[in-house]
Amino acid sequence: MVTATFVSRILGYVRDMLIAWSFGAGVYADAFIVAFRIPNLSRRLVGEGALGMAFIPVFHDHARRRGLAAAMDLAVVVFRRLALILAILVIIGALASPAIVRGLAPGFEASGDQFQLTVQLTRIMFPYVLLVGLVALSMGILNAMGHFMAPALAPVALNVAMIVAIMAGVWMVPSMTLRTIFLAVGVVVGGLMQLVIQLPALGRHGIRFRRRARLASGVLGHFGRSALPVMLGGATYQVNVVLGTLLASYLAVGSVSSLFYADRLVQFPLGIFAISAVTVIMPDLSRKAAAQDLEAMKQILRQSLMHVGFVVVPAMAGLIVLREPIVAILFERGAFDSNSTRLTADALLWYSTGLWAYAALRILLAMFYALQDAYRPLTAAVLSVGANLAGGLLLMHIMGHGGIALAAALAAMVNVVLLVVMLRRKIGPLGGRKMLPAAGRILGCSLLMGAGVHWLDTGLQTMTAPGVMFQIGRLGCGITSGVVMYTVASFCCRSPELHTFCQMVWRRKKVP
Repeated sequence: MVTATFVSRILGYVRDMLIAWSFGAGVYADAFIVAFRIPNLSRRLVGEGALGMAFIPVFHDHARRRGLAAAMDLAVVVFRRLALILAILVIIGALASPAIVRGLAPGFEASGDQFQLTVQLTRIMFPYVLLVGLVALSMGILNAMGHFMAPALAPVALNVAMIVAIMAGVWMVPSMTLRTIFLAVGVVVGGLMQLVIQLPALGRHGIRFRRRARLASGVLGHFGRSALPVMLGGATYQVNVVLGTLLASYLAVGSVSSLFYADRLVQFPLGIFAISAVTVIMPDLSRKAAAQDLEAMKQILRQSLMHVGFVVVPAMAGLIVLREPIVAILFERGAFDSNSTRLTADALLWYSTGLWAYAALRILLAMFYALQDAYRPLTAAVLSVGANLAGGLLLMHIMGHGGIALAAALAAMVNVVLLVVMLRRKIGPLGGRKMLPAAGRILGCSLLMGAGVHWLDTGLQTMTAPGVMFQIGRLGCGITSGVVMYTVASFCCRSPELHTFCQMVWRRKKVP
C-alpha cells in the first residue's frame, strides 16, 4: 500500500511540475488553483480518510451486532443515499459558482476576466465532488474489509488524467484559457477513473449496488449523525488552506499559487506516511474500540505517533533546510521563474514548521473516530480555524503570504494540543512519558541532521557551477547526506523506530 501511495505522490509532483511549467505562478495558475479548491477540498475532506474513518467504526459495530451481510447492506444503502445527496449538491454548486468564487477569492473581482475564468473552471470541475465522494466511500468499504491496494491506486488515476490533460492542452491549443479548461476537464475524467478502479474490488468482496438491501431502524441515521461531524472535524487543515487562499487573493499576484505549490510539497511526506498509517490502523482501532480494549488502543496510538514521527520530523528539517533547491528543481522552468521559486520557498518554510502537527493530528483524529466520538474533534477544529483566521489576518500584513502559511502551521499545533487534552480526559493517561525518550531521540537526530545538511549545502552554494545538473547534484547530495546522517545518528542512539522502519521497508511488514 505504501508503494502505491508513493507512486501516486510522485505522479502528483509530476502533475504539479507540469502545471508550474505550463502556467507558472500568475493569473492563469491562480484562477485554476482557486477553482480547484472545491474539488480538492472535497478530495481531502472525504477522499483522504475522513469518510472512511466515519464509516469503518459503524461498519465493524454493525457487523459485530448483526452479521457481515447486514453490514454489507449498510454499505449499499449509504452508497445510494450519498450519490443522491452529492448529485443535488453538484447542481446547486454549479449554479452558485459565481458566489462561491467571490467567497474563495474576493480579490479576483477587481480583474473581471480572471473572475469569469475562475467561475467557468469551477462549474466544469464541480461534478468531481460527486465522483470523489463515491470513491471515498468505496475506499472506506474496502478498507473495512481489509483491502487496501485498490484504494491506494485510485489517486494514481486522477494524476494520470490531469497529466494527460496538461500535455494535450500544450500540444493542441495555444490559448492559455483553453489550456486551463483542458485541465479542468481532466480533473473530472480522473474522478471517473478513480471510481471505476474501485468497482471490481468491491464486486470481489460481494458488494453489489443493485442488490436489495434492508437496514434496521436507526442505523442509517446513526451513520449520518457521525459522518458529518467527522468530516467537519477532519477538515481543519483543508479549511485553513481555503482561508489562506481567501486572504492571499488580496496579496500580490502569484501568492495563491505559491501557497498551493508549497502545500503540495508538505503533503508528500504526509500522504506517504501519515495518511497510509491512519488507513492501516483505523480498522484495528475500530475493532479494539468495539471490544472496549482501551489499553490496546493507547498502545497503537503511541506506536503510530512514534513510527510516523520517526520519518516526518526529519522530513520537516529537510524541507526547511533544502526548501529553495527543492522548489527550483521541481518547478523552476517555463513560466515558473526565479521569483516564483523565492515566493514558494518562503511559503514552504513556514508550512513545514507544522508538519509534525499535521501528521499527529490525523492519528489523534483516528483515535477519536474509532471511539465514535466526533464532537470533541469538531470543537477543537472550530477553535483551530478561528486561531488560523486571526493569525492569518495579523501575520499577512507583517510577512505577506509567508504569514498565512505560518498561521496554518500554528493552528495545527493548537488543534493537536486541544485533542490531546480532550482524549486524556476521555480515556485517561495516554502514556506520554513512555514516548519522551523516543521523541527526544527523533528530535535530537533531526536537529543534528538539519545542521549537517545546512553546513554542506551552504558550502555547495559557494561553488560557481551554474546549470541544472549542478543544482540536481546539489539537491541529491543534500538529501543523501541527510538520510545517511539521520540513519547513523539513530543507529548510534539504538533507536527501535529505525529497526521497525527497516523491517517495514525490507520485509514489507505492516506496522501501525
